[in-house]
Amino acid sequence: MTTRTAGEADSLPLDTILAGDCIETMRALPDASVDLVFADPPYNLQLRGELHRPDNSRVDAVDDAWDRFDGFASYDRFTRAWLAEARRLLKPAGAIWVIGSYHNIFRVGTALQDLGFWILNDVIWRKANPMPNFRGKRLTNAHETLIWASRSEGARYTFNYEALKALNEGVQMRSDWTIPLCTGQERLKDDKGGKAHPTQKPEALLHRVLLATTRPGDVVLDPFFGTGTTGAVAKMLGRRWIGIEREESYRRVARERIDRVRPLDRSALEVTASKRSEPRVAFGVLVERGLLRPGEVLVNARGKAAKVRADGTLVGADVTGSIHQVGAAYENAPSCNGWTYWHFRREGRLIPIDVLRQQVRQELGDMA
Repeated sequence: MTTRTAGEADSLPLDTILAGDCIETMRALPDASVDLVFADPPYNLQLRGELHRPDNSRVDAVDDAWDRFDGFASYDRFTRAWLAEARRLLKPAGAIWVIGSYHNIFRVGTALQDLGFWILNDVIWRKANPMPNFRGKRLTNAHETLIWASRSEGARYTFNYEALKALNEGVQMRSDWTIPLCTGQERLKDDKGGKAHPTQKPEALLHRVLLATTRPGDVVLDPFFGTGTTGAVAKMLGRRWIGIEREESYRRVARERIDRVRPLDRSALEVTASKRSEPRVAFGVLVERGLLRPGEVLVNARGKAAKVRADGTLVGADVTGSIHQVGAAYENAPSCNGWTYWHFRREGRLIPIDVLRQQVRQELGDMA
């Protein structure tokens, strides 16, 4: 892994930390070259003075120069500039995640929509161990917000729904995620034993984002790379990555960190496939291929029958139509999944017709 300046980024610099201003550096990268952008931009906290605990010890808050802007107008110009470059770099089916606090996330959301992005979800990262509100004048700030957006309305995007469901013990993943802040060994330290970066994100958060919205081999760009959480998780999960970071101290920590990461082996990168991503197979294809014959009888779980016709429709008791339409009519229901509703007989056994659909899908996958 290397570090390059913006002027050296002639081609796509995969698995590399680029040194420089994020906007200038992104301008040197080619159009439609990345699959996902994960951005943790400056929060523009507008801190005034130091913050102390009840015992009068100083809180190590975000007071770095990179988080200071001359008012909201300046911050908005910066936000729109980097988001415009991010949108240019995204492939047509690419997407973006932006994380922020109440100080900036609403302004970022407006800029996203104004630039043509289409918001898919906002996710609440609920911190299991938030910093207390020491002044006692507001609620404890126990969450941050992530915005997930596609490049434009109607654009295709990657969403590994079944993988997230499996990650959540078979339950549909919600938009509120409880994940602790970085503590213990995960919290990176500088040479003096302090925090290497004040807003280091937990690897668990990036693991969920990348598992949900990328595939192995996809290119992930992080324009505010910091100490390299995005790169470390991307490397582990078999994704390619590009980081942009202007602070040398952060780049050094990130390089050392990512060099220590061992990628998962190929078999461990496989995730539960989304049914929506599988090739569409019409019922008529099964008839064309001879997997089911015209005149063959299909039955439901109660033994009610319908006959297969040459054009892939079914004819049953007083009803003719698709496998879904006839099933819905038999159940007096508004809809029906005919693939799981109907069964065929082989050697005295009832087998769901979906088994044949999966067989065709496997053949299509082998040909791809």
